[in-house]
Amino acid sequence: MLTALVGQPYGYGRVVRVKGTISRIVEERDASPAQRTIKEINSGVYVFSLAPLFDALRGLATKNAQGEYYLTDLISTYRRRKLGVEAVFLEDSNEIRGINGRSELAEASRIVRQKKNEELMAAGVTIEDPATTYIDADVVVGADTVIHPGVHLEGRTQIGRACEIHAGVRIINSVLDDRVTVQNFCVIAGSRLGAGATVGPFVHIRPETELRESVHIGNFVELKKSVIGKGSKAGHLSYLGDAVIGEGVNVGAGTITCNYDGGRKSQTIIEDGVFVGSDSQLVAPVTIGKGAYIGSGTTVRENVPAGSLAVSAGKQRNIDGWVDKKKVKK
Repeated sequence: MLTALVGQPYGYGRVVRVKGTISRIVEERDASPAQRTIKEINSGVYVFSLAPLFDALRGLATKNAQGEYYLTDLISTYRRRKLGVEAVFLEDSNEIRGINGRSELAEASRIVRQKKNEELMAAGVTIEDPATTYIDADVVVGADTVIHPGVHLEGRTQIGRACEIHAGVRIINSVLDDRVTVQNFCVIAGSRLGAGATVGPFVHIRPETELRESVHIGNFVELKKSVIGKGSKAGHLSYLGDAVIGEGVNVGAGTITCNYDGGRKSQTIIEDGVFVGSDSQLVAPVTIGKGAYIGSGTTVRENVPAGSLAVSAGKQRNIDGWVDKKKVKK
């Protein structure tokens, strides 16, 4: 049987020894005050030789505080029958810690997280505040990466070397290549970020998105099922969904791809070197040709040829003296 020493053995069966030899196991409810001071506890892990086991099981009774059949009574049964009972002592009692309530579950989770954090720090990862950093067991993090407080890395996430993950970030089942920077309060799920990419703060990257090398995604941008080409930028307040964006593209603030018509999703294609002016709407399905310009405030409903300028707003009209005429006279 496997046993361990615990500082607070309340709730566990105590291992009673006589002259150093295991005599029996006493459950918490059946233990005397003296027995409750025993620190060696039963882990509930046993290895049996089958030959005597089933005959011994037939002799179990329910003479205890709970009126239950205790498997642990086999220890005293074996002793009475002069059968061998040996203990294997476990050095780290946390490995067999019992979980009987929410507080114990939280404590066990903390222990597992701390072990993972220590493994990563020993491998060259900087974790500024391990107490607030949540990293799942299957997560891989490269050396020289810095993880700030309050970060959650979940599932089978892989983080490359020399990345920096700032406070409040949550990354689920995603891959970050080397030298990626994720600013505060971003959520990244089921996606890949290429080497040297920078995102955030407050960016939401939804599944099936790929950012290629040196892409910049800035404040309050949401991406979904899109590919963003090398060196392209979307700096502010944009939604890019179901889009394929080439290299060296600049997406202005407030731009959205209108990818859903109420019945189906359609794709927006933006080729290399396109400049999209602020507050533009790209109504999918639509293709913006290589090197084209989209004027600010344009609603694009038709394909834009390469090298063209697309505008949809009418000519500006100014009314002189309008403000003075509207002022309230005192």
